[in-house]
Amino acid sequence: FETAREKGRFEMDALVGGILQNGVLLSLGLIIMGLVWRWYITGSPVVDYQIAGMNLLEFVTEEVRLAVTGPIRPHLLINLGIAVLMLTPFVRVAASAVYFMGVLRNWKYTFFTAVVLIVLTYSLFLR
Repeated sequence: FETAREKGRFEMDALVGGILQNGVLLSLGLIIMGLVWRWYITGSPVVDYQIAGMNLLEFVTEEVRLAVTGPIRPHLLINLGIAVLMLTPFVRVAASAVYFMGVLRNWKYTFFTAVVLIVLTYSLFLR
C-alpha cells in the first residue's frame, strides 16, 4: 500500500517533470519554428543579434507586448522560445511552493522553496 507521503512525492515528481518537459518542448518548438521560418524567408537559418540592455522581466514583457500588438515574425518566435526556456525553472519553483503549501502542508519545504522563489524573482530584475 502506498502511503500519503509516497503518493505526494509521486505527484510532486509528476508535476515538476511535466512543467520542465512542457516548458522545454514549447521553447524548442517556438525556436525551431522561428528558425525554419527565417530560413524560408532569407535562405539562411542563421540569426545574428544581441539581447542586451534589459533584464529578463523587461525582455519577456517586451516580447509578449510585441506578440499581442505586432506582427508575428521569426525573430519574435525565437525570442518567445528563449523567454519560455528561461522562465521554466521559475514556474517550476512557484508550482513547487504552491504544492508544498497547499497540498502537502509541509511548512519546512514551503519556507525553503519560498526563499528560492524570492531569489529567482529578484533575479528577474537584475541586468
